[in-house]
Amino acid sequence: MQTDPRGPGRDDIETVFNSATSATGAVELVVTIPTFKRPEHLILTLKSVLNQSTKRPYAIVVMDNHAEAGEGAKVAAALLQQQNIPAVVILAHRRGNCAAYNAGFHTALEQFPEAQWVQVIDDDEIASPSWLDTMVAVAADNNADFVGAPQHPIFQDGGDQAWAQHPVFRPPYRESGPVPILYSSGNVLIRTALLRRHGYPWLDERFNFLGGGDSDFYSRCRESGASFAWAHRAGVDETTPRRRTELSWLNSRSLRNGSISALIQRKAANSASDHAKRLVKSLVLLAASPYRSLTLFVKTRSATMALNPMNVAVGRLLMEFGFANEQYRDAEKN
Repeated sequence: MQTDPRGPGRDDIETVFNSATSATGAVELVVTIPTFKRPEHLILTLKSVLNQSTKRPYAIVVMDNHAEAGEGAKVAAALLQQQNIPAVVILAHRRGNCAAYNAGFHTALEQFPEAQWVQVIDDDEIASPSWLDTMVAVAADNNADFVGAPQHPIFQDGGDQAWAQHPVFRPPYRESGPVPILYSSGNVLIRTALLRRHGYPWLDERFNFLGGGDSDFYSRCRESGASFAWAHRAGVDETTPRRRTELSWLNSRSLRNGSISALIQRKAANSASDHAKRLVKSLVLLAASPYRSLTLFVKTRSATMALNPMNVAVGRLLMEFGFANEQYRDAEKN
């Protein structure tokens, strides 16, 4: 993907609040929080970030992607102006998940040029007081460019926590240490030197409403030599609507995951042979998916969970023919 050294357009980012000049020393880490139509929970997320036990100087960047109303920006600015911490609140006018992340990373690098790390937390997550220190410690121990950590679903409205074992919710790793790659940006620490090296835009906006822009970015960074680690004790609690336990949502998420996998590999293809290999892989995965689903059903006794491998394989094949499951297109249903 081509990078644009000029950064976002003049009208893409609107600053609502800025106390960056209040930093009494060099900021080491910037916490970025993308938000979209969740002002009430954003306050909970912000308070958990403000409640960190670290002695490390850090800052906060909030990027509200619902620029038309800006509810998140308003509540964030009202809270942060009462705090003794450098912070910036922006409206990210370009709609989409990847566009919001890009705006946040750009703002963090521009406003806090001496920061060594950018940490991401989503507006439906709550961190423990030791969260930042644990993430940075794992990064230092493993000399990693990226550190990921779990997002533990906390189901609302009496939702059964057993759903946390569904493949779409389970963390990819169970132990801290070096890992081959990460898959989510909802709880991740990123070395700013890597962001500067790769340049704007970091996340490909073709993934704005499909999701997976983070996975695509990780894949490109791995090709250029980036290293990854996992901090299993730095998990955040993710407030999860009960609708995410409904069959329609789970099937849609599985189809989406298959679409993402195919699109990332399509982007990486350099020849007709690469495209042919990808298509063959999609067909093989589709053929194997009934067996994988049966194996999962025997293990879990859940037909809903067992559908996941088949849905992923179908989503992957549909993407081969241009049909993407853009689950983020209607955010209220996500």
